[in-house]
Amino acid sequence: MSNDFSLSSFPELKTERLLLRETTLQDAEAIFAIFSDPAVTQFHDLDTFTSIEEAIAVVGRRAKRFEQGEGIRWGIARKQDNVLIGSCGFTWNPQENSAEVGYELASTFWRQGIITESVDTILQFGFKKMGLRFVVAQVMLDNIASKKLLEKLGFQSQGLLKQYGFFKGQFHDLEQFVLNK
Repeated sequence: MSNDFSLSSFPELKTERLLLRETTLQDAEAIFAIFSDPAVTQFHDLDTFTSIEEAIAVVGRRAKRFEQGEGIRWGIARKQDNVLIGSCGFTWNPQENSAEVGYELASTFWRQGIITESVDTILQFGFKKMGLRFVVAQVMLDNIASKKLLEKLGFQSQGLLKQYGFFKGQFHDLEQFVLNK
């Protein structure tokens, strides 16, 4: 059974501290600040940004993927000032009623439970509102913080995917995690 993952409007989600919302061109400087930090891009499939145009392109890609029903990426903003500090979201797999989750956060906000709070919220949305059967995540082997986050959220390791990811000019071994409904 295949699911239709298109949404009529971008869903805004709220947590105790955060607003998960659509990113706009007004967020380009914040996106640039996040992705111009080598600590953030170390385990990401993007190169470290060197120009604001790269951040503007991210906003456009996210909007296009949402419009085409391919995925959704929420900007993570603090409620108190609506400043973007990261993002999280899904790439849909309609054939399996599943999604792959991804996320990143400005390094100044690491180890404050922000990604846990954000990803937990979108997982609930995915399972309850979108009818997902399961969610997968693929993590570079040295990304210990991400592995711990996924395990904390209930994901189970499915093992190693040898030379599975190709980015930054080379193949990478990835560990795959799955969370079932």
